[in-house]
Amino acid sequence: MHIHSLYTYNQLRNFTYAIELSDKSCIVLDPWDADQVDRFLEEHSLELKTIINTHEHWDHTQGNEDLIARHGCEVWAHENGVGKIPGLTRTLKAHEELKLDENTSIRVMDTPGHTFAHLCFLVVQNNVPSAVFTGDTLFNAGVGNCHNGGDPDAMYETITEQFHTLPDNVLIYPGHEYLENNLRFTLNFEPSNENANLWLEKVAVADPGKNPLRTTIADERMFNTFFRLDNPEIQSSLNLQGSLPREVFLELRKCRNSW
Repeated sequence: MHIHSLYTYNQLRNFTYAIELSDKSCIVLDPWDADQVDRFLEEHSLELKTIINTHEHWDHTQGNEDLIARHGCEVWAHENGVGKIPGLTRTLKAHEELKLDENTSIRVMDTPGHTFAHLCFLVVQNNVPSAVFTGDTLFNAGVGNCHNGGDPDAMYETITEQFHTLPDNVLIYPGHEYLENNLRFTLNFEPSNENANLWLEKVAVADPGKNPLRTTIADERMFNTFFRLDNPEIQSSLNLQGSLPREVFLELRKCRNSW
């Protein structure tokens, strides 16, 4: 198995991902541009078998119809995506294991918050979690918004219960490239965060279409404000000293809406 990142260079800074399997078949997550996907498939001599959509928003599904017409592929997504996601053929539920090869599978995560039809996908190799496709739930140094069919309280529960608990080594494959802006958000509320400053230097020389930066869960613990809810500096910046983690999270999410 090999994960390929297809950056779209559009205003929304979308990532599409292609999972190349050993039999030269391919799974594509959240296709933005069918032509871009087809060029990739041709260059790598891959056969598209399945599209997986993390959720129903158009910028994650707009490539579906053309790819279905060209390849006759299946489309897998959340059951709440029925009637919303073009070409949906199979609905997925939390904890399903999608076998990729002898030693690798994808574990389905039901992750409400950004919408209530949102799934994330944990890659497990030799029974050890190694990567996670996070759609618009978890971004590098941030989390998704909740104002297009979501709920901040649900997002809090998803992030704290399903992502705070992941192993440090897990690599994050988000639906958009928002790292620079999210790091600046962190530094606004935690100016002393040297890890955020170090990663800002990396962002300055990275091209997400050629050398996309990959963070791990361990990195997120160091500079993602939504992983640092008990940090005194963040709490003080929000005037929420000693507040419960949920209150800090909800205030950060509110502030991020206008950042």
